[in-house]
Amino acid sequence: MSSLPGVPAGSTAEPHSESPHSENPQSGPARHTAVLRLADGDEVGVALRLLPAGEPVEGPGGSVLVPAANIPQGHKLALADIAAGDRVHKYGQVIGQATTPITAGDHVHSHNLAMAEAGQDIEFGTARFQPPAPDGPRPVFQGYRRRNGRAGTRNYIGILTSVNCSASTARMIADQFRGPVLDAFPNIDGVMALTHSSGCGLVAGSEGAEILFRTLSGYSHHPNFAGLLVVGLGCEMLQADRLIDAEISAELVERLVIQESGGVRASVRAGVEAVRRMLPVLNECRREPIDVSELVLGMNCGGSDGYSGITANPALGVASDRLVGWGGTSVLAETPEVFGAEHLLAARAVTRTVGERLLDRLGWWQEYALRGGGSLDNNPSPGNKAGGLTTILEKSLGAVAKAGRAELTDVIGYADRIRGPGLVFMDTPGYDPVSVTGIVAGGATVVCFTTGRGSVLGCRPVPSIKLGTNTELYRRMAEDIDINCGEIIDGGTDLQEMGERIFHRILATASGRQTVSEELELGQDEFVPWQLGAVT
Repeated sequence: MSSLPGVPAGSTAEPHSESPHSENPQSGPARHTAVLRLADGDEVGVALRLLPAGEPVEGPGGSVLVPAANIPQGHKLALADIAAGDRVHKYGQVIGQATTPITAGDHVHSHNLAMAEAGQDIEFGTARFQPPAPDGPRPVFQGYRRRNGRAGTRNYIGILTSVNCSASTARMIADQFRGPVLDAFPNIDGVMALTHSSGCGLVAGSEGAEILFRTLSGYSHHPNFAGLLVVGLGCEMLQADRLIDAEISAELVERLVIQESGGVRASVRAGVEAVRRMLPVLNECRREPIDVSELVLGMNCGGSDGYSGITANPALGVASDRLVGWGGTSVLAETPEVFGAEHLLAARAVTRTVGERLLDRLGWWQEYALRGGGSLDNNPSPGNKAGGLTTILEKSLGAVAKAGRAELTDVIGYADRIRGPGLVFMDTPGYDPVSVTGIVAGGATVVCFTTGRGSVLGCRPVPSIKLGTNTELYRRMAEDIDINCGEIIDGGTDLQEMGERIFHRILATASGRQTVSEELELGQDEFVPWQLGAVT
C-alpha cells in the first residue's frame, strides 16, 4: 500500500482487523479496524479502540494477538516478539529501544520502551518535492490590504506594551472597549492589549533582548492590526519609539508614555481617547479579494496523542502542500519536537545550507537542555504519554507530518520575518504559547493547531483553527474544536478529503469566519514572548 500523505517517506498504512478488507491507498483505515500498522516491518501497531486484556485481535499476516493487559486507544501494541535492547519502529522509523523482552500482544509504552539514538544518516536535498499548483481556478480570500502592501485577515486595534511596567495601563485602556461599546463599529474585530513580563533588566544587545525586540516589533508590524497604540513607561530599556517606524502595516499609530502623560490615570484617559479617535476611521476598512499566495499559515501542535501523526497532522500536511502549491507560505516550528525526525526535513532542504541551519538549531537545543539539567527526551509531557506517545522520537515523527511533503525552503530564528513562498521552519520552543507567539510575530495570518488531548489556546490578532485528532476528544470538547480529524480513523473520511476540508476552512477563516477560540475571545493572555538570557 502506498504512503499516506504526511507520513514519513517509506511508510505504509496497513490496518489489521478481525475480518479482511481492502481499501483505497489514500483512504486511511477502514471502519471497525482494531490495530493500525503504519509501515511494513514496524514491530508495533496503534490501537484504534480500547483493546481489552485477553480479547484476540488479528495481527500482521492473519496472526492472532492476545493483549496481555488493557491497551488504551491510541497506544501501541506489539505485533511481534521484541528482544531487550532491540530498536522498535513505528512509521518505518526508530522510536526507541526495548528495555525488557516484549511479547507479541504486549502493551508497548514507558514501562518497556525508552529513548534510543535513532542512528539516521543525514542527507541534504535528496527528497525535494515542490507541490504542483492544483487544478482549477486560483483561490482567493477576502482580506485587508494594508498601506504597506501586506495582506491581513483581521481588523484589530492593538495596544502593545514596551515593558511590563505599562501592562496594567494597557489593560485598563483595552477593558473600556469590551462588550456593546463596539457594536457601532462592526468592521472592528476588537481592541486588545498585548502585555508581557519583560522589557527592562535585560542585557542590551544580548540574545534575549534581541528576541524580545523582534517579537514586539513583529506584532507592531502585523497586518492584522489596523490601528496600533504603543504604551511605554519611559525609563525602560526597550523604548516605545523603537517599535514604531514607517514600515508598520497599521493605518493609524499612536504612542503613549506614562511618565510623560502624568501617570497611570492620565495615561488611561489619553489612551481611551486615542482608541476612540481610531474607531470610526478604521471601521471604514473593507475586505477585498486577495490571491491565496499571500496567505501565511502557521502550524503548531499541543496536547498531542497517539493519533496526532495519523489523523490531524498528516491531514494538515495535505492542506499545507496545497497552499504551497498555490504559491503560499506554511511555517513549521517547535524545534525540540523535530528531534529524531530531522533527517526527514534535511532531505527536503532546498540547499545544504538550509539543512545545516536546522541541524545547528537542534544542536543548540541539545546543549540548552543539558545546561538546564535535562534532555530533549524530557518531552513528551505527561499528557502526551497518557495519549500513547512514549519518546520524543515517536512524537517528532508525528509532528513533522504537519509539513506535508513540500521541500524546505528556509530555516529562520524565533520571531524572524517569514519570507515565502514555500515551507519555512521557525526555531521556537515546544511550549505552545511561546511557539505560536513567535510564529505570529513572524507574520503568520492564520494558524492551524492540532491537538489530541485538548487545547484551548488562542492567538489573537490571528485566528487559530483547532484540529482534533480523535472523535472522543471532539465529543468531549466540541465547543473548543473546529474540525474533527478523528473521522479519518472512524472510516468516513480519507486524508485527502480531510486535507481539502482544512484548506477550505483556512480560506474561509482568512475571509472572516470566526474560530471557536475567537468566539471565546481567547488569545490575549496567550501572548508569551520567549524569555532567554540573563536578567540584571
